[in-house]
Amino acid sequence: MEVDMENLFAPPWLELPPEITSTILQKLGTIEILRNADKVCTTWRRLCQDPAMWRVINMRDNVWDMLEGDLEQICREAVDRSQGQLIDINLEYFGSDSLLYYIAERSPQLKRLRLLCSYNVSGEGLSAAVKKCTLLEELHLYHILISKESIETIGRSCRALKSFKLNNQVFRHPCIEYDEEAIGIAENMPKLRNLQLVGNKMTNEGLEAILNGCPNLESLDLRRCFNVNLGGDVGKRCSQQLIYLRRPHDSTEDYELDAGMHDCESFDEDYPSGFSDIDLISDDDDYYEFSDVSNYSGDEEMFFE
Repeated sequence: MEVDMENLFAPPWLELPPEITSTILQKLGTIEILRNADKVCTTWRRLCQDPAMWRVINMRDNVWDMLEGDLEQICREAVDRSQGQLIDINLEYFGSDSLLYYIAERSPQLKRLRLLCSYNVSGEGLSAAVKKCTLLEELHLYHILISKESIETIGRSCRALKSFKLNNQVFRHPCIEYDEEAIGIAENMPKLRNLQLVGNKMTNEGLEAILNGCPNLESLDLRRCFNVNLGGDVGKRCSQQLIYLRRPHDSTEDYELDAGMHDCESFDEDYPSGFSDIDLISDDDDYYEFSDVSNYSGDEEMFFE
């Protein structure tokens, strides 16, 4: 009896249906697929060439082991393999204006963009990119500096935007009140349902503008927005309009990043770019004190019927 030696010694994973193998490979993440899995065997390589594999690109694992230029090259290759089918992309701790524009030009179906600590991405670069992302529904930005003008461009370009996150780092420096970002959101993002503004410097004026300009808003995260006071009429408005609210002193235990207080000096040392002078200048010499945060009763989420 003749024995098929090739099948006898074939790895067992080759017997899996292609759709199951694809699901397993996607769990490895973009970097691992392109650096290693793509080279294991011809079957895996064929699956890794399928554009459907690249509808979601998640570049969050192993980024510390590579140079930024190499990360950008891998990202471009993943975008190329998507052949225009990309709908969701996440970049963490790397990225540039040119990379963002490269993605936008080749991804007409993009619906979700998440940038975390991509310090080389500017507001101008982001604005130029989103002009080509007219189907974008979710834009989540963590520690990315953008101006009111950039927010206006995002709102005008992405009319389907439903979820927007603009989260800042919180500093132990003089009290600064700044409503321009909130007003930009209120005037240009009327279809928002979810808004997260951790560490924003807006006041009740900015909050009221958001409540007026975003009538469909259901979820609002105001943690570490210490210039907002939810007592009185504005608090009542929130209870009437919102389903889900995180208040300024609510716990940040479930937040993705460190939301603790930072000194300006140590932050500038670690992250020399990416923040405006408005974070550093104030006419007020009073400092926030947070030693009594635990005395606030709002450590849990607030739900409204």
